[in-house]
Amino acid sequence: MSRRVLRVLETPGYVLHATPWRETSLIVQAFSRDHGWVSMVAKGAKRPHSVLRPALSVFQPLLLSWTGSGEIKTLTRAECAGVHALPGAAMMSCWYMNELLFRLLPREDPHPGLFDAYVLALQRLAAGQPAAGALRRFEWILLKETGYGLDAEEPDFDDPQGEPALRASLRERLSEHLAGRPLTTRQVLVALQRFQPAKP
Repeated sequence: MSRRVLRVLETPGYVLHATPWRETSLIVQAFSRDHGWVSMVAKGAKRPHSVLRPALSVFQPLLLSWTGSGEIKTLTRAECAGVHALPGAAMMSCWYMNELLFRLLPREDPHPGLFDAYVLALQRLAAGQPAAGALRRFEWILLKETGYGLDAEEPDFDDPQGEPALRASLRERLSEHLAGRPLTTRQVLVALQRFQPAKP
């Protein structure tokens, strides 16, 4: 008995990561609101005139369509659904969120609330708001959605006085969740901090 082919049309999503596959294609890891983290092959996306190539940018809202019943789907369409004009200073925060999603979410496990938190964080970062509040809210909801939430009332994520303690609590819980597998983005941030010039 053959497996039913799944067809998804124009669902909101974001590219988390893309890697080359064969000569002209990409393997795309996407985070969608209704289907969670999905792996797809974007056939021909590396060709200069591919209609998929200009759309597959990280951190930008997309409408994604795909087909397939296996672990890796076939991306059939990707349309731009807006723009997050992210400043350069926000990029590491965005990569950090992508790595958390990629590392902690099970494949094809939808989390609409977490998707909305991701979108809100990108919007706030694009607006030039402090990264701390955006990231703490995202981390809080990620832990809650994946069953590792803190046993406490939701705090004021934009309170600068409470931020250090909140950050420490969330990072401790995230470290437990990651089970000793340090995040690449966090290692990069630590390395960069070592080379920052001392303040006068």
